[in-house]
Amino acid sequence: MNILSDATLRALLDDDVPCGDLTTGALGIGGCAGRMEFRARQGMRVCGVEEASRLCMLAGVRPSLGAVSGETLAAGQLILVGHGDAAALHQAWKAAQVLIEWASGIASAAADIVAAAGGVPVACTRKNVPGTKAMSAKAVRAGGATMHRLGLSETLLVFPEHRVFLAEDAAGTVAHLRAREPEKKIVVEVQDVGSALIWAAAGADVLQLEKLTPAVVATCRAALPRGQGPLLAAAGGIRADNAAAYAAAGADLLVTSSPYHAPPQDVAVSFVPC
Repeated sequence: MNILSDATLRALLDDDVPCGDLTTGALGIGGCAGRMEFRARQGMRVCGVEEASRLCMLAGVRPSLGAVSGETLAAGQLILVGHGDAAALHQAWKAAQVLIEWASGIASAAADIVAAAGGVPVACTRKNVPGTKAMSAKAVRAGGATMHRLGLSETLLVFPEHRVFLAEDAAGTVAHLRAREPEKKIVVEVQDVGSALIWAAAGADVLQLEKLTPAVVATCRAALPRGQGPLLAAAGGIRADNAAAYAAAGADLLVTSSPYHAPPQDVAVSFVPC
């Protein structure tokens, strides 16, 4: 399923070829028939193939998929093939390549954290690069993770920045939120064990343990056994190299933004005249 609309994909093409392809036109090769093949240059969790395929179609290239988003590919494995004339192939080439590389970078990083977490669910925040939320969310899911929240409209998450405006105690806040939004889980961000215990006693459904070390998460877990209190979501600084430690400490969920900072995966594109 495509996530990006035709209008968005067309804008990517127009951005790369705003006034025609000067080199292809000057060489006089635009009408030559050919194909281009996209292959993984390294092992990766691929994403963005469907959007790249549609982008090719908009440029006048006939695509066929060699893989789908969410697949784990080995180096050299085929991702996408496009047939068309040289003018169309060159128009679609870089926009499609960069889209797959960038989205696969996020998906691969998310997959690495999921693997390291050893079965503890992994969720990504909404701290994606501005303007990329739709594809970032698709890439996160392609990596086997889920979205923590896509925006302010869908979940109740009480930050310390909210609490500075409140005069009521924690129990009063939880009661107020349950009355106003009875179908929603109440998530509260805390930054120390004491606050975690206060909000657990108040009846919060989830405690978001912000930038706490695995040792402190383990202390919270010992004080709040599973099944006898809120879920514990470890957040802030979660990466593939420490996810296992947070999972072992007893977190019920790992919340991370790190996949959005991952380097793109490398996709090789080769051209063959037909």
